[in-house]
Amino acid sequence: MDALTFYGLMPTEDPRHWRLPVVDELCSGLGALFGGCGLGACVEALERVTGRPLVWATGQYLSFARPPTVLDIRVTEVVRGHQVSQARAVAAAGDDEILTVNAALGRREIPWQGSWAQRPEVPPPEDCPPRPHFEHDRPTIMDRIEMRLARARPMDTLDGTPGDGRAALWVRLPGLLELSPAALAIIGDYVPFGISQALGRRAGGNSLDNTLRIAHRASTDWILADVRVHAVADGFGHGLVHLWAQDGTLLGTASQSAIVRPWRDAPAGDEGEH
Repeated sequence: MDALTFYGLMPTEDPRHWRLPVVDELCSGLGALFGGCGLGACVEALERVTGRPLVWATGQYLSFARPPTVLDIRVTEVVRGHQVSQARAVAAAGDDEILTVNAALGRREIPWQGSWAQRPEVPPPEDCPPRPHFEHDRPTIMDRIEMRLARARPMDTLDGTPGDGRAALWVRLPGLLELSPAALAIIGDYVPFGISQALGRRAGGNSLDNTLRIAHRASTDWILADVRVHAVADGFGHGLVHLWAQDGTLLGTASQSAIVRPWRDAPAGDEGEH
């Protein structure tokens, strides 16, 4: 399936107006729209409205959306240049703004290119253990994602010993045949996973923002989410994800800040949301 089908995005009579039904399969374990899904749906709408490929997009999460809400996504192409568009997508539930995404889209032909980031040395996906899914009383986005621990501790071994701020997951979305920025937006939303690894605690966070930058478009089955947590301070965590194809191509990066919270099933004294 393509990204449009994966998200269930529906066009309207206005080509700049799309509708996104919030279903369980697009939600986190908290029962609200997963941040990467909200960003990805807006990115897909932005590319379809402008007819141009994404360069970068940054989303600010303002509120939660839960099933059976249907979000209205309205795209405004603020500036359309010869090669680059500056545009905005706003996702709202009635009068409540849920997510605002600003983006640049386009392509420029220049004779220079290169990639200077370094991919971590990790085993291939088939040699990495699966990341266990947590039981929920309803489907979630995690039921549509396959993950393997490439450089990470299993959650049941986190004993409060801090890590080095680095973690890596192999991730794929079975059935999603088109690797697009709308798909990378989901995989880039894993700074909270890295926060738990960095702290050595069963913790995570609610996204405040997420910025996705596209470097290359390449075909790959698995994507390596190379998570680098920079800091946790004053109740917030900040980090970066490098997104790699299996052949070592840098697909893009995603940076994020999150409200750090202990998980609900954490040991006594650490109760909270995840």
